[in-house]
Amino acid sequence: MKLRSTFLRASLAAALGLGMGAWAQTPHSDKETKADIERHRAMAAAHAAAAQCLESGKGSEACQKDLQAACKTLAIGKYCGMKHGH
Repeated sequence: MKLRSTFLRASLAAALGLGMGAWAQTPHSDKETKADIERHRAMAAAHAAAAQCLESGKGSEACQKDLQAACKTLAIGKYCGMKHGH
């Protein structure tokens, strides 16, 4: 019974791995790639603005709110696609 259980787990892991590999390699169209590039540029601009905000002395909380507003439709989560430690 233990051998069968091990075999089933290994088979499931292999099937999931192959499925994820195929999904990850799906090519983007030129239109999708251009949209990704624009999103990355917009996110970079929002992060640059957040850095300038902090440099101005405005305060971390206010700058974080500005970043969240700028990234509302760009990225997932409240850190605009990037979270770092302090």
